[in-house]
Amino acid sequence: MDKATELTVSQISSLIKRNIEQNFSYVKIRGEVSGLKRAPSGHVYLSLKDSSSVLAAVCWRGIFDSLKIKPEEGMEVICTGSITTFPGQSKYQLNIEAFEHSGIGSLMAMLETRKKSLAAEGLFDISHKKKIPLLPKLIGIVTSPTGSVIRDIIHRVTDRCPTDILIWPVLVQGNEAANQITEAINGFNQLKNKPDIIIVARGGGSIEDLWCFNEENVVRAVFASSIPIVSAVGHETDITLIDFVADLRAPTPTAAAELTTPVLQDLKSTLSTYATNLYRTIHKLVHENEMIVNLASKSLPTPINFINMQAQKLDELLFTADKKVLSILSNSYQLLLKTSSRLISPSGLLEQNLIGLDNYSRLFKLGISRLIANKINDLNSIERLLSSLSFENILSRGFAIIRSKNNGDIVKSSEEITSEEKIEIQFIDGKKEAIIL
Repeated sequence: MDKATELTVSQISSLIKRNIEQNFSYVKIRGEVSGLKRAPSGHVYLSLKDSSSVLAAVCWRGIFDSLKIKPEEGMEVICTGSITTFPGQSKYQLNIEAFEHSGIGSLMAMLETRKKSLAAEGLFDISHKKKIPLLPKLIGIVTSPTGSVIRDIIHRVTDRCPTDILIWPVLVQGNEAANQITEAINGFNQLKNKPDIIIVARGGGSIEDLWCFNEENVVRAVFASSIPIVSAVGHETDITLIDFVADLRAPTPTAAAELTTPVLQDLKSTLSTYATNLYRTIHKLVHENEMIVNLASKSLPTPINFINMQAQKLDELLFTADKKVLSILSNSYQLLLKTSSRLISPSGLLEQNLIGLDNYSRLFKLGISRLIANKINDLNSIERLLSSLSFENILSRGFAIIRSKNNGDIVKSSEEITSEEKIEIQFIDGKKEAIIL
């Protein structure tokens, strides 16, 4: 066996470094991200592991910042780069130059993990959903300023119900998209004249293309918005995390325009129907109350007739009283005649009878006064009742009397007047003229 060449530690370390870096200058390695951490310098350090081994790796800041989808703990990736060694420590690591996800399944697993975490915080709870306004005056749109999405939204809004639109242009794909979308949502909420609703929109694409709408800062910005937000990302089958936190999800950007703006003609038709029903209801109430007043007035005598009836009763009472007075006087006179023959002093007896007669007269006058007072009280009560049922009091409660200007008759039905006919409306405090349309 040949004798081995004697080498120093530095020499062997240098040989190993040169050999490894020459033979592993370009490798692609599949593994699971573990122990990921970012240094203050911006460089990212991590390990790639499988079921039995671990490989240290580093991704320099410039490369990491350019990644479309950033690696996360537990994500299965394919890393491209070179193996380098540290002779002073007898260590080696992978210098990562590019990241690839090992498949859609890896992204979906990471998405599901993030979704569960945010849901546990309550960001997707229905109780936090804000009501979408029926007729917004200003619609804010967060989307790319170019392309068919913004044109479709503007065209649909204009066609249904012309509404002011304020566009906040952003990237909807790529490294800076998530930050720009977050800034747009926060910016709309800080405006003095805020929009009534915000639509976040973009067209369809792959899960990688739509990934910015799964970023946590975008989701939290939507949750914190005081303005209702409609998510209109991708096609109907595309699902992103913004869909779960938004106050309303639209299947497409065009559908978002339809869900946030009513059809103006439908609104006009509905309002016209409401106005017609209201007019008919008021007219019916007025007519019913007019019938009630008419029936009540027919069951009561006119004030003059009622007073005349009571006056007649008073006259009858006075006539009866006169007869009673005459009867009393006659009886007294007869009694006087019968007893005069038995009186020793006719003048004394006459004086006594005159005193008795005066007493009777006072009692009679007192009775007549009480009777008259009672009847006057009855008349006053009846007068108050008639006053409460008079049409003036009815007018004071908000009703009015409508008369035709042609003949001055009271109008009891809409069929009694025609279009363009003048009418007179009597209120409690005066009269106004009007023309029927």
